[in-house]
Amino acid sequence: MNFLAVFIGGGLGSVVRYLLGLAFQRSTISLPIATLIANIIACLIFAVALKYFSVKLESPSFKLFLLTGICGGLSTFSTFSYETATLMKQGNTTWAIVNIAISIALCIGMFFLFNPKTAD
Repeated sequence: MNFLAVFIGGGLGSVVRYLLGLAFQRSTISLPIATLIANIIACLIFAVALKYFSVKLESPSFKLFLLTGICGGLSTFSTFSYETATLMKQGNTTWAIVNIAISIALCIGMFFLFNPKTAD
C-alpha cells in the first residue's frame, strides 16, 4: 500500500510540475520561475503538512502520499541546479544569484514559518 501511495502521489506531483512548466514557458523573465514556484509550493505543502501531522495522527500511507509522493514529484533540485548553472554559463550571474537566494530564503523559510520550534 505504501508503494502505491508514493507512486500515485509522485505521479500527481510530477504532473503539477509539468503543468507549471507549460504555464511559464513563455515567461520573458530570466529567472526560472516555474521551477522556483514548484519548489516553493512543495516546501509550503511539506511544512504545513508537518505542522498538521504534529497535532493530528494520519496513516503512514497518507504521509508518504503527500510528503514523499506529491512533494517529491513536485519539487526538483536537479532542475533548479541545472537552470542556475545555465544562467551562470550564459553570463546571467546576477539572475543565478537571485534564483539561489530566493529559493533558499523562501523554501527554507516555509519550515521556519510553519514549524518555528526545533525538533527535540
